[in-house]
Amino acid sequence: MPRTKQFDEKEVLNKAMELFWKKGFHATSIQDLVSHLGINRASLYDTFGGKEELFNSAFAHYRNTNSHFIKTLFENERLVKKGFEKLFDKAIEEALNDTARKGCFVVNTTTEMIPGDTSIHSVLIQNKEMAEQLFINYIQSGIDSGEIDNLKDAKNIGRMLFTLYNGLRVVAKVDSDPKKLKDMLEAGLSVLD
Repeated sequence: MPRTKQFDEKEVLNKAMELFWKKGFHATSIQDLVSHLGINRASLYDTFGGKEELFNSAFAHYRNTNSHFIKTLFENERLVKKGFEKLFDKAIEEALNDTARKGCFVVNTTTEMIPGDTSIHSVLIQNKEMAEQLFINYIQSGIDSGEIDNLKDAKNIGRMLFTLYNGLRVVAKVDSDPKKLKDMLEAGLSVLD
């Protein structure tokens, strides 16, 4: 008779995501995972595969959660500049409350794994293109509604704001002065005026 799992897979996946996010892929050992997740090695391998498979699942979970948050925020805020303010304010709030200074899991993974890991490279490109497209489409909706000047280039502005969003999360790892972060945000969003 097969044994039933004594743990919640989603909870374990969240814990794995937090650990990989904090330590990175290479610095996280199987023993770190076993200790942090509170499951034995056999359960880890049986449920998630090896370390790489668990990392890939945890990383996909992080990306899906973030893209869902951004989509929902943009769908619920008709005013584009206000929507971007909310998005960036949330990033600043998370940075200020992040005592471990983890930053962004995607940015961390990019700097840790690229160059070198060709399998994650394509995942990162897809993630970048998807996120940029969310930003571009949202800006275009502001142009279409008349909120944003129709001479503005939604594609270039969207890409720039996506870069600012990621850059802000990197800068906040080393300098989390709320005034500086807010000033960066205001300067960046002024491109929508």
